[in-house]
Amino acid sequence: MERKVGTISRGIRCPIIREGDNLADIVVTSVLEAAESEGFELRDRDVISVTESIVARAQGNYAPVTAIAKDVKDKLGGETIGVIFPILSRNRFAICLRGIAMGAKKVVLMLSYPSDEVGNELVSLDQLDAAGVNPYSDVLTLEKYRELFGENKHPFTGVDYVAYYSGLIRESGAEVEVIFANNPREILHYTRNVLTCDIHSRARTKRILKESGAQAVCGLDDILNESVDGSGCNEKYGLLGSNKSTEDTIKLFPRDCTELVLDIQAQILAKTGKHVEVMVYGDGAFKDPVGKIWELADPCVAVANTEGLEGTPNEVKLKYLADNDFKELSGEALKEAISSRIKGKKDNLVGDMASQGTTPRRLTDLIGSLCDLTSGSGDKGTPVILVQGYFDNFTD
Repeated sequence: MERKVGTISRGIRCPIIREGDNLADIVVTSVLEAAESEGFELRDRDVISVTESIVARAQGNYAPVTAIAKDVKDKLGGETIGVIFPILSRNRFAICLRGIAMGAKKVVLMLSYPSDEVGNELVSLDQLDAAGVNPYSDVLTLEKYRELFGENKHPFTGVDYVAYYSGLIRESGAEVEVIFANNPREILHYTRNVLTCDIHSRARTKRILKESGAQAVCGLDDILNESVDGSGCNEKYGLLGSNKSTEDTIKLFPRDCTELVLDIQAQILAKTGKHVEVMVYGDGAFKDPVGKIWELADPCVAVANTEGLEGTPNEVKLKYLADNDFKELSGEALKEAISSRIKGKKDNLVGDMASQGTTPRRLTDLIGSLCDLTSGSGDKGTPVILVQGYFDNFTD
């Protein structure tokens, strides 16, 4: 019988993962038990995806805020520190800010506006227009910000992040001064020791600061990029990708994940004879059109992946073929013509009009986003995602 189902994304329930657990064995067992329970079979090129959170948990990659404080003090001097362009997040940044403030006498907090890097708004563009403020050139003090815009609470969390972050810094023992600007050079009027907290634009921001005369410049990827007094660390990403674990502890982004994905791939091949692909994924790379939040607060979507997930899709657009090349055909003749075109497509369709409108993104970003949406971030209990049929097409 002709196949009637294409891509399927399944959340796989797993036990609660603890430090030291053999995660590869747990993932493989959970996937195979799900297949037996639900009556499906694994196929070649299925994708098994594991959320970064349980990988870091199994690795025990945690650190106390005191380790953040010590590293910040050692690298930025412990006096007045500029903390610029953080995202507005209780889960992602607030606990990092506690540690940062504990490592300084004063924090000059420079917030980007009207929103942070991932779209959390401090004020709306309409408010800026009404106030005659140009975010590309105007620098606002806290007093001017309050005069123009008053208190602005986040629409989803109900938090006034300006007040919240200021309070955290004071509670951690440091003085605080808040300014609002989008040019990183502005912080140098206050201090030449700067911690830039942006995620995807961090390399450019660090370069600008160094070229403009900053004395000490670090990104979040430079803090806890090595162990401090036995703490966890991430050599590549430091604090980027970290989450709050407890009131005094953060869970860091996982490290050294290549061995894990290869182990899972090898175990599945040995147990089923099927060659699957495996990845460890973080945040999906999608944007919410209503809340205007870009989900990607992690430094990357794919922490590690097997070789078969490298590259981008190579697809033709079915509706383009139906409306143009085969517009005179219908029914079985149209199906056969399109199937023939798919089977005969070139290995590289870049520049081919028949591929316009297909997705020019990396496979890991696409599949990782699908997995993040499937697993959610709450109580579904499915930290492993099985994607089947992703590489199939109309002819399979």
